[in-house]
Amino acid sequence: MLLPRLLRVGAFMVKELSRGGCTSISRTGCTRQRWRPFIELQSVPRVFQGSIFQKYPQFSTTAENDVSHGSNKQKDMINVTFVDKDGEEKNIKVPVGMSMLEAAHENDIELEGACEGSLACSTCHVIVMDMDYYNKLEDPTDEENDMLDLAFGLTETSRLGCQIVASPELDGIRLAIPAATRNFAVDGYVPKPH
Repeated sequence: MLLPRLLRVGAFMVKELSRGGCTSISRTGCTRQRWRPFIELQSVPRVFQGSIFQKYPQFSTTAENDVSHGSNKQKDMINVTFVDKDGEEKNIKVPVGMSMLEAAHENDIELEGACEGSLACSTCHVIVMDMDYYNKLEDPTDEENDMLDLAFGLTETSRLGCQIVASPELDGIRLAIPAATRNFAVDGYVPKPH
């Protein structure tokens, strides 16, 4: 009952505003002034030219944008090395701004992340292998420290992969994946990233 009435009022407002000269609408009608309305509607549909994407290319996903800014794409990637429990290394390129958990999932690295990065578990526990890189990271929050207390094989340079975000100063970081995790799921369950 209320919805149809709101739709009628909305349609009335759009109609009055599109006529021009109407600056305020009340129950009694439309107040007309000499200046232009605050909102101006086009009677003929116009094709959006994508001006916001031309001004801010990072919002565009078009092929043209990828070609024109291809050189910047290489600058926005860092090298990360994951070392698994068997000592095998996997080098990957990670976009700046992406968490190590997301990067591991995108590159088929077995880093669990049961809570999907919501700081509710310790299954994305990684060990920063170089103290210099560990010192470049932001200090862990209290919530992260609480989750790290539950982690298997905790070390001085342990962090949660979901809380390490790629930045240019982390280029070349090496992360070790512990031999086990503490998860309250069924043993042997291998989660699939979403």
